[in-house]
Amino acid sequence: MKSNMFPSQLKERTCCQVFWTIFPHACFICSLVIYALLGAVMFSHVEGCRESHEGETYRNNETKNEIFTNRTRDLINEIDFSWFTDPSQKWSFLGSLFFCCTVFTTVGYGHIYPVTRLGKYLCMVYALFGVPLMFLVLTDMGDILATILSISYNRARKLQSKVLARLSFRSCCKKSTDSKGGSASLGPAKTVLLEPLNIKDALKNNSSLKKKLGQNQNIEIFERLIIRENALLAPPKLTRFERWNSCPELDKGEMVNHVISSINNIGKEVEQLDVPFSLMTFIVFAYISCAATVLPNWERALNFEEAFYFCFITLTTIGFGDIKLQHPNFFLFLSVYIIVGMEIVIIAFKLGQDRILSLYKKLLFCIGQKNVSDKNT
Repeated sequence: MKSNMFPSQLKERTCCQVFWTIFPHACFICSLVIYALLGAVMFSHVEGCRESHEGETYRNNETKNEIFTNRTRDLINEIDFSWFTDPSQKWSFLGSLFFCCTVFTTVGYGHIYPVTRLGKYLCMVYALFGVPLMFLVLTDMGDILATILSISYNRARKLQSKVLARLSFRSCCKKSTDSKGGSASLGPAKTVLLEPLNIKDALKNNSSLKKKLGQNQNIEIFERLIIRENALLAPPKLTRFERWNSCPELDKGEMVNHVISSINNIGKEVEQLDVPFSLMTFIVFAYISCAATVLPNWERALNFEEAFYFCFITLTTIGFGDIKLQHPNFFLFLSVYIIVGMEIVIIAFKLGQDRILSLYKKLLFCIGQKNVSDKNT
């Protein structure tokens, strides 16, 4: 009987393992498909149902209008707009530089592209090496940006905690003085320390604490704490980096190993970054808003909303090409802004990805608990 039950149990266990292996990936794919379907419904409703501003005389002649529209569409499809452009003006040095930036940043607006066969081949080879190089630069700069963000966020939290502690301390002091009629009524056992003391000072000023520790036989632990306090208060030792600066001939091999280890750790700071997603979203929109206020100064055809939309499409590397810059050479001066902005957006996407993964984990955990409870019942 047991031999007949064992294969069925093994088969059921294998099916469960396969199911739980495929289920998370299926959830991701289904979520993306649902997201695409919702977007298709939204844009078809918004863009497809817009009113057409045609004249009354143009509407009345429906048959002529249809014939004219079909012929015009056929002629436009046969037109190559590269015939009407001057290659020397379009492919100047700054224009070619702007094209290269759109290639390795994977933006690709579409208003400038290679026409010749050699240019297309060179574009593929250029993108083959430029895109990984751009991702490497973004990863390296992401570590620096993640370090700055984490340090700033931690210092802001420490400052906030200090301010709240001071406010609470002042409120407690006011309450104690109001309830007991001033500081003269305080007993000698209650002492308010305005500055934190180290362990030695606390031991000298409070003999009862030392007596109590002796009674409880914790002298050894207390001595260890004093040793640790002395080690923290001791001057810092000379690091290897300082020795390299003072004497470059020393530790050259270890310096090379340090550089190699730092190269191997590229991307670790971004992975370990832990700041609120709401804060990162605010930084992204504030960063884009700064460029959206500057861009209309030389692109007169754009207002703030269109410039914000254009900057968002650029930094997210979508690049529809629906908005064409009249002066793209000026936009090259914001190349550093684009690279930093792309990194900020990538970090925001990374944090959003972590939040989505945690949501999926909670969902899987709830489903697993529900299945276990159903099997037990």
